[in-house]
Amino acid sequence: MAAPLLAPPGPDSFKKFTRESLVVLEQRIKEEKNKKPPKQDSSYRDDDDENKPKPNSDLEAGRSLPYIYGDIPKGMVAVPLEDLDPYYLNSQKTFIVINRGKTIFRFSATPALYFISPFNLVRRIAIKILIHSYPF
Repeated sequence: MAAPLLAPPGPDSFKKFTRESLVVLEQRIKEEKNKKPPKQDSSYRDDDDENKPKPNSDLEAGRSLPYIYGDIPKGMVAVPLEDLDPYYLNSQKTFIVINRGKTIFRFSATPALYFISPFNLVRRIAIKILIHSYPF
């Protein structure tokens, strides 16, 4: 099976995180889990770090967005976006938010307190408050 196509770095890489993209993300994670070989016996070890995908260190939470992505398109600052890191695209339910200073913030797309969806108004306001950069 071919590897999933990744968006080339640049302003076109940014896509808003929507309910539809959450459904696609959940399906992708389910497919990845189904591809893993079942454990055959107790001697099988799944801790081979060399073969596991790793997060991109340039796209870590708290770091500045790499210059290769260019400027953030208008209307995409402080808005939930689909994760740019392929590691999280295939294994974790996350989304990112980028503030005006181009700092990356990563949040879980699972319901907070088991019932507040990532699209809830209160949660979106809380995220905007969290990522706001205060001048000191």
